[in-house]
Amino acid sequence: MSKTDLTYWQQQAKSLTIEGRAFINGDYVDAQNKETFACISPIDGKPLAEIALCAEAEANQAVTCARATFEHGDWSKAAPVKRKAIMLKFADLIEQHGDELALLETLDMGKPISDALNVDIPGAVRSIRWSAEAIDKIYDEVAPTSENELGLITREAVGVVAAIVPWNFPLVMACWKLGPALSAGNSVILKPSEKSPLTAIKLAALAKSAGIPDGVFNVLPGFGHQVGKVLALHKDIDTLVFTGSTGIAKQLMIYAGESNMKRVWTEAGGKSPNIVFADAPNLAEAANAAAGAICFNQGEVCTAGSRLLVEASIKDEFIALVKTAMQHWRPGNPLDPNTNVGAIVDQIQHERVLSYIEKGKEQKASLCCGGNKAQPVAGGFYIEPTMFSEVDNNMAIAADEIFGSVLSVISFENIAEAINIANDTPYGLAAGIWTSDLSKAHQMAKAVRAGSVWVNQWDGGDMTAPFGGFKQSGNGRDKSLHAFDKYTELKATWIKL
Repeated sequence: MSKTDLTYWQQQAKSLTIEGRAFINGDYVDAQNKETFACISPIDGKPLAEIALCAEAEANQAVTCARATFEHGDWSKAAPVKRKAIMLKFADLIEQHGDELALLETLDMGKPISDALNVDIPGAVRSIRWSAEAIDKIYDEVAPTSENELGLITREAVGVVAAIVPWNFPLVMACWKLGPALSAGNSVILKPSEKSPLTAIKLAALAKSAGIPDGVFNVLPGFGHQVGKVLALHKDIDTLVFTGSTGIAKQLMIYAGESNMKRVWTEAGGKSPNIVFADAPNLAEAANAAAGAICFNQGEVCTAGSRLLVEASIKDEFIALVKTAMQHWRPGNPLDPNTNVGAIVDQIQHERVLSYIEKGKEQKASLCCGGNKAQPVAGGFYIEPTMFSEVDNNMAIAADEIFGSVLSVISFENIAEAINIANDTPYGLAAGIWTSDLSKAHQMAKAVRAGSVWVNQWDGGDMTAPFGGFKQSGNGRDKSLHAFDKYTELKATWIKL
């Protein structure tokens, strides 16, 4: 039996021991009132574990420990090279436990095991390693001064960081934040989504094994309106970083203003345009990318290419190509390594996606394919990847972030119209442009209001490129050296000689 067999992963799942407690000051602990909530697998709707329901008491305890360890300095004042060595060991341990973490991710949020193994685990490891390697290579500055003065510009760890991460890429999104935050010397409290808390809880043990001191890294599972709100309002949290919906991001910024004006960095929603011109270098390749841009991870991706803008002269031809490409994306058992579309994360999200499909029909968009429930595993939450054509940018399916495999095709006549449609959204996270005309590519890339623009591809970039959005898609950047700006303060020291 091998990892390429469904049976292998089913047996691994049966023998898996799942930790559901919070992690505070170096130990797994129950909630003080012993309350828990059920972790349900979207694969079959069955319970996986009982998870500690953290609230104010646990948040206060974690913040107190995080502050104490930060002030003590075992981590915050350690030489960057020392923190680097420990963080590299942390990355090694994530890699060594990759199969277990991938299985937890799949069971918890429904993504295909092949994606968890080949995308999420390597991405998490790469993020931690990259940030660790960077930390002893970020230099401070000396200002250009007169002969009798010395101006120093130095970076310091900001202090206690609360990181609230989403349910769609729980491990990777956590590591995008943990890498620079911990490497810079901060203490971190990680609050995973209640929909997918399992890998975050497991990470805590690996961090301790790597040598990260007790109290530096804490994990508080629970609900956003309980423990998340407490962290956002807590006056001893210095920085709050968040990935999730725009609505919640706005509320967190309000909480920060109501408390201690903590720094708030958000990566929020998206409704990304994927713009295909008639002179695209390869229409078949563009169609395959368009299908993957909406079907990957069940469409539960902030950068999903959910608005497909197609030049009118090739609209019918291109829709036919995308429809063919989408036939290769079919819901299946997420534990089957051959599956490329897994389960929707839970019943609430399942119903939300289906409701938008009905809205598309009601608003007279033309259903090209999909749109139905699927049931590869009894009791699970599955939906066929769906495409609508004849969509107006004001329709609900084109305006709202659905977070499911629902593709809206919108036609345009010229560059100006494409730009207007692409920017006619409160979001500005990502965009794709397909053209053989270099001037047109540059013109579009400059005009589209998005934090990431990909030309003749979808989802380009690596750890060297910053990730984040314009407008209501958030502020600040994950990945690259720019991520360290969120987790450090700049200090100017001016000395008269």
